[in-house]
Amino acid sequence: MYAVIETGGKQYRVAEGDKLRVEKLDAAAGASVDLDRVLMIATGDSVTLGKPFIEGTKVTAEVAGHGRHDKVKIIKFRRRKQHMKRQGHRQWFTELKITGVAGAGGGEAPSNGRAPTAETASAGEE
Repeated sequence: MYAVIETGGKQYRVAEGDKLRVEKLDAAAGASVDLDRVLMIATGDSVTLGKPFIEGTKVTAEVAGHGRHDKVKIIKFRRRKQHMKRQGHRQWFTELKITGVAGAGGGEAPSNGRAPTAETASAGEE
Protein backbone atom coordinates (compact mmCIF):
# COMPACT_ATOMS: atom_id res chain seq x y z
CA MET A 1 0.00 0.00 0.00
CA TYR A 2 1.32 3.42 -0.88
CA ALA A 3 0.06 6.97 -1.12
CA VAL A 4 0.94 10.19 -2.89
CA ILE A 5 0.92 13.18 -0.53
CA GLU A 6 1.48 16.89 -0.93
CA THR A 7 3.46 18.97 1.56
CA GLY A 8 5.57 22.06 1.14
CA GLY A 9 4.36 22.54 -2.45
CA LYS A 10 5.86 19.19 -3.53
CA GLN A 11 4.42 15.71 -4.05
CA TYR A 12 5.89 12.54 -2.55
CA ARG A 13 5.15 8.83 -3.03
CA VAL A 14 5.24 7.22 0.42
CA ALA A 15 4.69 3.82 1.98
CA GLU A 16 4.86 2.65 5.57
CA GLY A 17 8.47 2.57 6.81
CA ASP A 18 9.80 5.13 4.29
CA LYS A 19 12.05 8.00 5.37
CA LEU A 20 11.90 11.25 3.44
CA ARG A 21 12.99 14.87 3.69
CA VAL A 22 10.31 17.52 3.24
CA GLU A 23 10.27 21.30 3.58
CA LYS A 24 10.61 22.39 7.21
CA LEU A 25 7.56 21.68 9.41
CA ASP A 26 6.85 23.28 12.80
CA ALA A 27 7.03 20.12 14.89
CA ALA A 28 9.51 18.94 17.50
CA ALA A 29 11.74 15.93 16.89
CA GLY A 30 9.96 12.75 17.97
CA ALA A 31 6.50 14.26 17.52
CA SER A 32 3.80 12.62 15.40
CA VAL A 33 2.51 14.49 12.34
CA ASP A 34 -0.68 13.82 10.36
CA LEU A 35 -0.47 14.63 6.64
CA ASP A 36 -4.03 14.94 5.33
CA ARG A 37 -3.36 16.28 1.83
CA VAL A 38 -3.46 12.82 0.20
CA LEU A 39 -3.75 12.87 -3.61
CA MET A 40 -3.81 9.12 -4.28
CA ILE A 41 -3.88 5.77 -2.48
CA ALA A 42 -3.05 2.42 -4.04
CA THR A 43 -3.66 -0.98 -2.45
CA GLY A 44 -2.69 -3.89 -4.66
CA ASP A 45 -4.50 -3.31 -7.96
CA SER A 46 -7.05 -0.79 -6.66
CA VAL A 47 -6.21 2.90 -6.99
CA THR A 48 -8.20 5.77 -5.48
CA LEU A 49 -7.66 9.29 -6.83
CA GLY A 50 -8.69 12.50 -5.11
CA LYS A 51 -10.30 15.57 -6.65
CA PRO A 52 -7.84 17.08 -5.64
CA PHE A 53 -7.58 15.35 -2.22
CA ILE A 54 -9.16 12.20 -0.78
CA GLU A 55 -11.51 13.02 2.10
CA GLY A 56 -10.99 11.14 5.38
CA THR A 57 -7.53 9.89 4.46
CA LYS A 58 -4.31 10.63 6.28
CA VAL A 59 -0.70 9.58 6.43
CA THR A 60 0.91 9.55 9.86
CA ALA A 61 4.61 10.19 10.27
CA GLU A 62 7.12 10.64 13.07
CA VAL A 63 9.54 13.57 12.94
CA ALA A 64 13.03 12.02 12.90
CA GLY A 65 14.79 15.39 13.00
CA HIS A 66 15.51 18.72 11.37
CA GLY A 67 18.52 19.83 9.35
CA ARG A 68 19.82 21.79 6.41
CA HIS A 69 20.57 20.63 2.87
CA ASP A 70 23.94 21.06 1.16
CA LYS A 71 24.90 24.57 0.16
CA VAL A 72 23.72 25.83 -3.22
CA LYS A 73 26.23 28.29 -4.66
CA ILE A 74 24.95 31.31 -6.56
CA ILE A 75 27.27 33.38 -8.75
CA LYS A 76 26.21 36.54 -10.55
CA PHE A 77 28.80 37.55 -13.11
CA ARG A 78 28.88 40.45 -15.56
CA ARG A 79 31.52 40.05 -18.18
CA ARG A 80 33.92 42.91 -18.93
CA LYS A 81 32.54 44.94 -15.98
CA GLN A 82 34.85 43.67 -13.20
CA HIS A 83 31.76 42.51 -11.32
CA MET A 84 31.15 39.16 -9.66
CA LYS A 85 28.83 38.49 -6.74
CA ARG A 86 28.86 35.20 -4.81
CA GLN A 87 26.17 33.97 -2.50
CA GLY A 88 25.20 30.68 -0.85
CA HIS A 89 21.95 29.20 0.45
CA ARG A 90 21.11 26.21 2.67
CA GLN A 91 17.45 25.19 2.81
CA TRP A 92 15.96 23.79 6.04
CA PHE A 93 14.26 20.37 5.95
CA THR A 94 12.35 18.01 8.25
CA GLU A 95 13.09 14.31 8.04
CA LEU A 96 9.98 12.13 8.44
CA LYS A 97 9.53 8.41 9.01
CA ILE A 98 6.17 7.21 7.70
CA THR A 99 4.38 5.16 10.36
CA GLY A 100 1.02 4.53 8.70
CA VAL A 101 -1.26 5.08 5.72
CA ALA A 102 -4.98 4.97 6.51
CA GLY A 103 -8.23 6.15 5.07
CA ALA A 104 -10.89 5.86 2.42
CA GLY A 105 -8.63 4.31 -0.21
CA GLY A 106 -8.47 0.87 1.31
CA GLY A 107 -8.34 1.10 5.09
CA GLU A 108 -5.36 0.12 7.17
CA ALA A 109 -2.34 -1.53 5.60
CA PRO A 110 -1.97 -5.27 6.31
CA SER A 111 0.40 -6.16 9.13
CA ASN A 112 2.87 -7.88 6.79
CA GLY A 113 3.10 -4.80 4.55
CA ARG A 114 1.70 -6.59 1.48
CA ALA A 115 -1.63 -6.41 -0.25
CA PRO A 116 -3.99 -9.37 0.33
CA THR A 117 -3.82 -12.06 -2.33
CA ALA A 118 -6.29 -14.74 -3.43
CA GLU A 119 -4.40 -17.33 -1.36
CA THR A 120 -4.64 -15.36 1.88
CA ALA A 121 -8.28 -14.45 1.23
CA SER A 122 -9.29 -18.10 0.71
CA ALA A 123 -7.27 -19.18 3.77
CA GLY A 124 -9.35 -16.84 5.94
CA GLU A 125 -12.63 -18.41 4.74
CA GLU A 126 -11.78 -21.96 5.79
